[in-house]
Amino acid sequence: MAVGSSNSFDLVVLGAGTGGYTAAFRASQLGLRVALIDERKIGGTCLHVGCIPTKAMLESADFYDRVKHAADFGVMAGDPSIDYAAVAKRRGAVVDRLHKGLQSLVKKNKVEYIRGRGQLKSAKKVAVELVGDGDKAEGSRTLDATDVILATGSRVKSLPGLVPDGERIITSDDVVAGTSLPQSIVIVGGGAVGVEFASFYHDMGVKVTILEYLPRLVPLEDADVSKELERAYTRRGMTVMTGARFDSGSVLVDENGICVVVGPEGKQPQELRADQMLMATGRAANVEGIGLETTRAVVEKGTVVVDERMRTAEPHLYAIGDLIGGLWLAHVAGHEGIAAVHHIAGAEAERVDYLKMPRATYGRPQIASIGRSEQECERDRIPVRTGQFPFLANAKALIGGEHDGFAKVVAHAETGEVLGVHMVGPHVTDLIAEASAAMFLQSTAWELGASVHPHPTLSEALGEAALAVDGRQINF
Repeated sequence: MAVGSSNSFDLVVLGAGTGGYTAAFRASQLGLRVALIDERKIGGTCLHVGCIPTKAMLESADFYDRVKHAADFGVMAGDPSIDYAAVAKRRGAVVDRLHKGLQSLVKKNKVEYIRGRGQLKSAKKVAVELVGDGDKAEGSRTLDATDVILATGSRVKSLPGLVPDGERIITSDDVVAGTSLPQSIVIVGGGAVGVEFASFYHDMGVKVTILEYLPRLVPLEDADVSKELERAYTRRGMTVMTGARFDSGSVLVDENGICVVVGPEGKQPQELRADQMLMATGRAANVEGIGLETTRAVVEKGTVVVDERMRTAEPHLYAIGDLIGGLWLAHVAGHEGIAAVHHIAGAEAERVDYLKMPRATYGRPQIASIGRSEQECERDRIPVRTGQFPFLANAKALIGGEHDGFAKVVAHAETGEVLGVHMVGPHVTDLIAEASAAMFLQSTAWELGASVHPHPTLSEALGEAALAVDGRQINF
């Protein structure tokens, strides 16, 4: 351990999002003296303006939709309505409760949490401008560290020429802070963030149009998943425009809302009007203002370059999470943090295998995936066999009244090893954990399918899809 003044630490973690606090807690468990720095509340983007508030909103939207269909289950619930202020209040309560939990974990793990803006003065020295109540400046500290982990996260970004104003052109940050709904909205971007908010707004009674530049929604997912999601969204009443092209400079904003002329490839351009435009066009890593120029760390294409141990070109300086790009997922950042800490502490090596990192999208229907898609295998000339099973043939899905979608397993044609699992349908974000365990253990499709899945459960769909790889499915 480091010795000397109270400003000496074995490890300083700059950024207290999921990756940062996970790294800090694990380092303390391994016996290191740790400082965790953030100018805002512990929890970062995921807890305060990302994963958690958006999922709380989606839960309210989903519950509202189920109540509207209560009569299908023999329950006479009357005519439900939305109190959006109450939705926002519940969203805040969930965030506050989890925030308090993290604060207690800081104490439990004996991590020194320092609220302030940190900046590298060298690879082993961090200057902190302290922030107190009301975001008032409260002096400064300079911390000496044996090792430093950068976990400064990311921020929302827009398209060139389109500047969000928080009223007509908005970002996800604005949505999770809002207490009212528009009557109509154009969502620019059909990736995970865009389709989640599309599902939310539609269930809340907002007229939704999705614009995706690429040829299909959720373009990073398996093509079969994209096709099924677009079908489901269109059937629900949303307008989906893929291959959508428009000039940012042509977006007009006035007191009545926004107007944009969109020309999908091969189709006549059309004018769209809505109360708001939501920019769901990705995020930018927070590489600026953290003192990287005082080190040998390298920034390429807007993110910090690291090796498989999360180490930068500076031997005692590490970076994790959105700062290094990759999958841009909170749970991945946490595992990157653990990998970095284990290397720092000389503990058993933890390697981050991005092909075995699950991904989850929480609209309706949900999407969950892990590993390679069928198209990626074709691109890389990997011989595969696939199996697919529809939720329409699953008893529990029929009982629950949600049976859009399917489970799909991609396996190596020769060895049978599971290379990817792709699901779209009810509660698949929970089901993907089984696929994650199977891939971690290098299971074959036969092993995944032969393991007993209780009846009636949604998990049977995954088991049947795995059996279908070898033509052994029973119920379809």
